[in-house]
Amino acid sequence: LNEVEGLTLKGKIKVPYTWSVGEVGSRFLIAIRDEKKILANRCSSCGTVYVPPRKTCGSCFKDIDDDHWMEVATEGTVTAYTIVRYESPVQPVKPPFAYAVIKLDGADVGFVHIIKDDIDKLKNGVRVAARFKDNGTGHILDIDSFVII
Repeated sequence: LNEVEGLTLKGKIKVPYTWSVGEVGSRFLIAIRDEKKILANRCSSCGTVYVPPRKTCGSCFKDIDDDHWMEVATEGTVTAYTIVRYESPVQPVKPPFAYAVIKLDGADVGFVHIIKDDIDKLKNGVRVAARFKDNGTGHILDIDSFVII
């Protein structure tokens, strides 16, 4: 038998991809883009309010129907965060900035977004408000960032 020597090539592969957010995600992003509103949906079985909205409840695994959409506040509370100080091509903005889990008023779960200003004042429990872009494109970053209030 002939032995074959293994070859290792070190490098980085960039794999850009896109996917559909579906009907639920589209409704959420369109409301942000067109109305500067943040929508949620509520499970009719357990009552959990989700931002971003979901098709299926993560608590009781029931489908969430179209009758249970609601608007939530554009203000909320930071429940966790991390400060980013090093640049990477996959990050949405240049450092320094923070990724934060934000529980909006009226929601039961938090969602991740960014905070760009006053990150030295950031701590768990701080109140923040959404800052929307003037001209949205139907992307989660139509909420430019959250600001400490």
